[in-house]
Amino acid sequence: MATVLSVSGSPSASSRTNRLLRHLDTRLAAQGHQVIPLDIRTIPAEALLGADFKHPAIVEATELFARADGVVVGTPVYKASYSGVLKALLDLLPQYALAGKTVLPLATGGTTAHVLAIDYALRPVLSSMGAAHIVQGWFTLDKDITVQEDGALTVAPAASEALAQVVDQFSTALGRTPLPAAASRAA
Repeated sequence: MATVLSVSGSPSASSRTNRLLRHLDTRLAAQGHQVIPLDIRTIPAEALLGADFKHPAIVEATELFARADGVVVGTPVYKASYSGVLKALLDLLPQYALAGKTVLPLATGGTTAHVLAIDYALRPVLSSMGAAHIVQGWFTLDKDITVQEDGALTVAPAASEALAQVVDQFSTALGRTPLPAAASRAA
C-alpha cells in the first residue's frame, strides 16, 4: 500500500479545490492507498509567513512529505499561478522534499485562460524539489464542480472522466492497479 499525501493549497475551508481533493482522496483510498490529507490553511499563518522552520506544524508537514510515497498537490489558480499558501509551505520544505516521489498536480480556476498554470507555474517548482515522476496533471473549471446543500460534491461528467484518468495514472505510477472502468465513472 502506498502512502499518499493529499495537499490542499486553498486558503479557504469551503473551496472547490479542497472539496475536489477530498473527493479524489476517496478514489485513491478505494484503490488501496493510505491517504493523508493536508490542508495548508490549517497551518498557523505566523509559522508560514514567518518562515518558522521549527514550528510544530511545519515540522509535522515536513515529516508528512518525507513519509509519503506520492503527493497530490491541489491549488486554486490566482493570477495565473498557484496559491500563496502553497508557495509559503513549499518554500519551507527541504530543497529535495519530493525526491523519489510520484506527484499529481491539480488546479482549479474560473477560466480556461489559466489552464497552463500547472505546466508553467507549478510543475517547474515540483520538479526542482526532486520529484521522481510528475504525472499528467489536470485543471478543472470551477463551474464543473458543484457543492450540494448537504455538502456532497458533483463533478461535471467530462471533468469527472478526465480526473478519473489522471488519478488512475497516478495510482498506476505508485504501483497500484486502477479501479475497473465502471468505478471510473464514479470519480
